[in-house]
Amino acid sequence: MTTIFLTHAAGLAHETPEGHPERVARLEAIYKALRAQEFDGLSRQVAPMADEAELLRCHDAGHLARLKAAQPVTGWAALDADTFVVPASWEAALRAVGGAEAAVDAVLSGAARNGFVAMRPPGHHAERGRAMGFCLFSTVAIAAKYALDHHRLERVAVLDFDVHHGNGTQDCLWEEPRAMFVSSHQMPLYPGSGYATEVGAHGQVLNLPLAPGSGGAAMRAVWEAALAKVAPFRPELILVSAGFDAHRDDPLGGLMWTEADFAWLTHAICDLADDCCGGRVVSSLEGGYDLAGLAGSAAAHVRVLMERGE
Repeated sequence: MTTIFLTHAAGLAHETPEGHPERVARLEAIYKALRAQEFDGLSRQVAPMADEAELLRCHDAGHLARLKAAQPVTGWAALDADTFVVPASWEAALRAVGGAEAAVDAVLSGAARNGFVAMRPPGHHAERGRAMGFCLFSTVAIAAKYALDHHRLERVAVLDFDVHHGNGTQDCLWEEPRAMFVSSHQMPLYPGSGYATEVGAHGQVLNLPLAPGSGGAAMRAVWEAALAKVAPFRPELILVSAGFDAHRDDPLGGLMWTEADFAWLTHAICDLADDCCGGRVVSSLEGGYDLAGLAGSAAAHVRVLMERGE
C-alpha cells in the first residue's frame, strides 16, 4: 500500500491578479516541500480532467453555463470581488475534480491506502449555483457524491479543517443523508456561515466554530469530540478538505495552529479511518496563504499520510 499524490501543471496556469492571496506560488511552495527525499515514496500521478457531467453531481447546469460564459479569451475576469478566472481556469478546476475522483478510485480499488490532491483553484466555498471565495466547483463534495453513486458506497464522511467554513460543501451535501460533513473554522470570519445550529436536512452536518486566537489545544478538544461522533456513522471512506490557513502565520485567519497541530489532526483522522474503513482517506488542498506555513503544514499532513499508508 502507498500514498498517492495527484497534481497537474494546469494548477499553475490558473493565475490571479497581483497581490491575490490564492496564487500560483501556493502550489509551487507545496511542490518544493514535497521534493524532499523523505517524500520519494509518494506515488505521483497526473490529475486527469473530470468529465463535465461529473460537475452535475453537485452543481446545476446554469452554474456551468455561467462559468463557461465568464471565461475570458485573455486576461482575468472577475466572478465576484474575490474570485477570478483566466482562460486556463476551466481546465485547472476540472483537473482538481478529476484528481479527487482519481484518488477515490485508487483508494477504493486498493491501489493506494490514502491520497493527497494538490490542485488549485480550491473548492469548498463553491455552492450549487455560484462560484465564490476563490472556488469554482465544490471539489470534495463532488468526490463524495462520486464515491456514493459511482462506487455505490453507503456512507462517506467529509472533514474540513480550513480556517473558513466550507459553505459550498455544506450546501452541496445538505440534503445527502449518506454523507456526514464536519467543519471546524474560525468564527466570526468569511463567509459568515457555519454556526453550530446548522445541522443539515438529516442532522448529518456538524459545525465546530472556533474563536480567534483559540489555538491548537482548542482544536484538538473539539476534533477529538467530533471524531467520536463520526465513528458511529461508520463511513466507508473519509474525504478531507485540507486547508492550512489556520496556521498561526496565515494572513487570512487567526487560529494559531502549528505544523504539529496539523500532524496531530491528520493522525486522528487516520485513526478513525483505520477503525471504520481500512484507512481509506482522500485529502484535497483548500486554503493556506502564508507560503512557509502552507509548505510546512502540507508536508506535515502528507508525512503522516505516508506513515499511515505503509
